[in-house]
Amino acid sequence: MKYNCLNPIADIGLNIFTENYEKTDTINEADIVLVRSAAMHDMELPENVNAIARAGAGVNNIPLDQCAEQGIVVFNTPGANANGVKELVIAGLMLASRDIIGGVNWVQTVKEDASVAKLVEKGKAKFAGKEIQGKKLGVIGLGAIGVLVANAANRLGMKVYGYDPFISVDSAWNLSRDVVHVKSRDDIYKECDYITVHTPLIEDTDSNINTKEMINSETIAKMKDGVVILNFARDLLVNDSDIEVALQSGKVGRYVTDFPNAKTANMAGVIAIPHLGASTEESEDNCAVMAVKQLMDYMENGNIKNSVNYPNCDAGVCMTAGRIAILHRNIPNMLTQFTGAFSAMNVNITDMVNKSRGEYAYSVIDVEVSINEEVAAKLASIKGVLKVRIVK
Repeated sequence: MKYNCLNPIADIGLNIFTENYEKTDTINEADIVLVRSAAMHDMELPENVNAIARAGAGVNNIPLDQCAEQGIVVFNTPGANANGVKELVIAGLMLASRDIIGGVNWVQTVKEDASVAKLVEKGKAKFAGKEIQGKKLGVIGLGAIGVLVANAANRLGMKVYGYDPFISVDSAWNLSRDVVHVKSRDDIYKECDYITVHTPLIEDTDSNINTKEMINSETIAKMKDGVVILNFARDLLVNDSDIEVALQSGKVGRYVTDFPNAKTANMAGVIAIPHLGASTEESEDNCAVMAVKQLMDYMENGNIKNSVNYPNCDAGVCMTAGRIAILHRNIPNMLTQFTGAFSAMNVNITDMVNKSRGEYAYSVIDVEVSINEEVAAKLASIKGVLKVRIVK
């Protein structure tokens, strides 16, 4: 099996590949692809590509719908970079509370003066700030990163409020019992001195879970005067024009973002960080390891974990002579047609797993004989099947 890296991927991950995998410099020869930030929307993805793994959480650079239609499973690595992002969020809290950047920049303007020590003592009052201990922090989104941020802030002495209507069991177990779990974002807006967002970008205007530009003039109006807003999740969670007005009026004291653009990079009151959330050696290593392991499990066993366009599916390790994976549309009568095809070829099915996610579904079928291309072609000819892959 051949793999292609569209971006540099940490060797600690690539070294996990066994002798059954070979690196190729062209995607046209690749069975699987690893990517970090490379833009893939304008790429023509060849039929031989079976899976793409994003060494990171965000997948905005990958054409998910196109991949789903071609039967290409797209993986990401949620949680692998969570600690790196958490640490930068805490740094953002400190930078917004204490005018560290302003003070450091001012020292550079007087550093050549022989009396710099005296100037510092006289001028430091201009950069006085506030302590975060005892202040209220609202965490919107309690996934892998949000939980770590909430727990860290709690240990720093902040009163932490958390909101996530879809919190997972794992996150709930890992969340400090001192964190106040509120039932609406409005509770965060009204109560908190600092607000940090850690949600995916959901563009569904008909849904109550729409998050695009969730921080806007209407929600900012509900916040405390001088509130600090931190965004280390997605650029479009915040309306740039509305945050600019709020900064100018003093309604928002600081806006800390890890996603500078032409507008926010030039705003007074913005602390713009150049997308450094996951830019640590440890995060890049963790993401690479997780991405490679997920790809290998998919190629060797047909298992899907942490896909963003197909359902997760765990069929374990194949103990029978043959296993086939079928990526197909989530429409009625598909399983009946699959079993009928095997029956017509006098092949006995020993086990089958079927999972669905929205418009797409995934089936893994174990049989008592080795599967050949004739069997695969028979299944691929069924209307609604997008791709068939012989696992074993």
